[in-house]
Order: sequence, then structure tokens, then C-alpha cells
Amino acid sequence: MDSLISAAARALATGDALGALQCVALRDDPPALALRGIAMAQLGEHVRARDLLRRAARGFGRHEALARARCLVAEAEVALALRDLGGSPRMLAAAAATLQARGDTANALQARLIEVRRLLLLGQLADAGAALSALEGRAMPPALAVMVELATAELALRSLCVEAARAALQRADAAAERARVPALQAEIAHVRAALDRPAARRLARDGAVQALRLDDVAALRASDALVVDACRRGVGAAEVWQPMASRPVLFALLRTLARAWPGDVDRAVLIAEAFRIRRPDETHRARLRVELGRLRALVTALAQIEATPRGFALRPCSAREVVVLVPPFEGDQASLVALLSDGAAWSTSALAVALGASQRTVQRALAELEAEGRVRAIGQTRSRRWLAPSLAGFTTILLLPAALPTA
Repeated sequence: MDSLISAAARALATGDALGALQCVALRDDPPALALRGIAMAQLGEHVRARDLLRRAARGFGRHEALARARCLVAEAEVALALRDLGGSPRMLAAAAATLQARGDTANALQARLIEVRRLLLLGQLADAGAALSALEGRAMPPALAVMVELATAELALRSLCVEAARAALQRADAAAERARVPALQAEIAHVRAALDRPAARRLARDGAVQALRLDDVAALRASDALVVDACRRGVGAAEVWQPMASRPVLFALLRTLARAWPGDVDRAVLIAEAFRIRRPDETHRARLRVELGRLRALVTALAQIEATPRGFALRPCSAREVVVLVPPFEGDQASLVALLSDGAAWSTSALAVALGASQRTVQRALAELEAEGRVRAIGQTRSRRWLAPSLAGFTTILLLPAALPTA
């Protein structure tokens, strides 16, 4: 390795992308192309970075498997930044195996960490936790240790384990001091700020609204109160959690009943809230009875639904208090807006993968949000990407795609 390549690599290790480019900007040999690609990625020019890394990978010969594997890992990092989630993780796993076999432990760990971050982005928290557990106890450079602890903190926050997140952020702080990379310290500060921002609102029976932080939400979820959570679309008490994201009609009925607790709700109101019908007839009342029967069966371990002379009432088991949580902002597309508010440009296909929805469903939702001025598109046809302004003042942790553990 010549001196300029070595100098560029040292500059990139400390986050000095411009210093690295000064060493290799005019060179087109594969090692220089790879370093230029990494430098462009650090500067936020991800499309250009991906092109350079692909050119570098093609330039390395068959006997240079280690260098090609490093390029694949760097390209996977860029793909994650571009929210390109459609690729197969097998190539990344193969690159990690090659790097490990040839003694490049640091880049092998980086490859595995990229996969962890991808799983977190997709809301696959159990798989992300298993992958993170495989990294525990391994010796690694301080910069990688910071990223592992940040991923651990995000996983803990998404699972409402706030104390575990704080502990991970403290470990990340210590590693960042050793790494001396300002960008990592800024990332830690960004994650820590989520702990102090409102994450949800609690609706009181008198109509008052109370803003809650993540630790307040975690305390409620751990209590014996019956929590109807419109952020995660589910209901739970203590260790019992019933997800209802795939049952929107049943959740609308439950939320309406919970808002009225300990009183009851008129049948016409329930029909209007759940079915969006203002003038019900006998067929709608019959459908209401069917849906309430399904809801009874779904929440039988948590509450009963009783008929009253004018409608129905929610009766939680063990005389529990009923708490209704709603997102910091209302709207049917809360999870979509939460994904877009991370500042990255998302493709429709990536949003569909992250939300577990069809592309057509996501396209319709984006069209509605664009008409409201809440998102904007850049590019055309297959290169179109979607952006939304950052949502200051509160965290969207609870709105990101994920399912809380079931009992």
C-alpha cells in the first residue's frame, strides 16, 4: 500500500473525508476509488459513493477477495443510508465471512453491524437483538463499539427498556471519547435527546391532554393499568400485550370504548367511529354486534365488553384503570411520517418493505400526504424518493414499525 493510500485511510478513520480526498481525488486505481467512495459517503454524496465503490469492486481481481469484500461492506453501508432495503443480506453475510476468514475482524464486525441496523430499520427487533447478542464481548475498535452501543440503545428504546438504553448510551459516550470522532458524539446526543422529548399523549376523561416521555410510557406499560396504545395499535396491561395493528376496525371500537370509560358509548357513535357511517341501519347494527363479539374474544384476558341500555361499556379485569395513549400528532399515516422524518430520502419500495404494506398502499398514502404538504418527492419514475421535514419537539420512536412482545 503506497503512502497516499495509507494517509487517506488514516484520514477516513478519524472522519476527515476532505483530507482523504486530497490524497486520492485524482487517482482511478481500485484502492483509490474505494477510498474516494467512502469519503463521498461521509460527505453525504451517497449516489456518487455507491458508483465509486462498485467501480472499485470491479477493478479488484479474483485474487483480491479481501479488497472486494471490503468494497461490498462499504456499499452495503451506503445502501442503508440510501434506504435501499430490497437487497439480499446473503452477499453481506458472505463478505463478512470472507473478511473474518482473512483476519479483518474489524470490517467483519462492521458488516454484521450493518445488518443489525437494517433489521432495526425494518422493525425486526427480535432478529436485531439476536444479532446484537452475537457481538457482545468481542474486542473491537472504539468507533465500532460506539455503533454497537447506539444500536443497543435504539433496540432498548424501541422495546421501551429506557434504563437499558441509558446504560448503553453511557457506554457509547465512553467509547466515543476514545474514538475522538465528532460525528459519533453528535449521534449519541441525537439519540439521548429522544429520552427528553414527548413520545405520546395521554387522554384524560375530562378532555385534558398530558404529554408523556418514553420513561413515562414505559412506566404505564409496566403497571397494571389497561393501556390502549394508539401509537403501537395495541392494548396491554403489565406483561400482557395484544397487538391490533392488523385489526383497525376492532381497535377503533376499543379506543372509543376506552375514551368513554367508565361510562358507556351509544351504538350510533360506535358505528360512526368504526365504520365511518353517519346514518346506520339494521345491517350496520348487526355488523357492530359481530365486530364486538370478535373484540371480546381478542381482549378477554384484559377486559370485558358489556351491553348497556344505550350501547356498550368497557370493563377492565381486576378493576384496572383505563389509559388511552395517542401519538404526539394525529393521522392515519403516523408510522409513514415517522419513517420519513429521519431526514433520509426513501423510495416507495423501501417504505413498503419497512411498513410491511404493498407499494400501492404506500403510494396512495404518500399522495395524500403530498396533497397536505407534509411530504415532497424528488426525482422521477424509478429514481423518485420521498422526504419529509424533521419533526422537532418530540420523538417518533413509538411510531416506527415494530411489535411489542406478546405475553
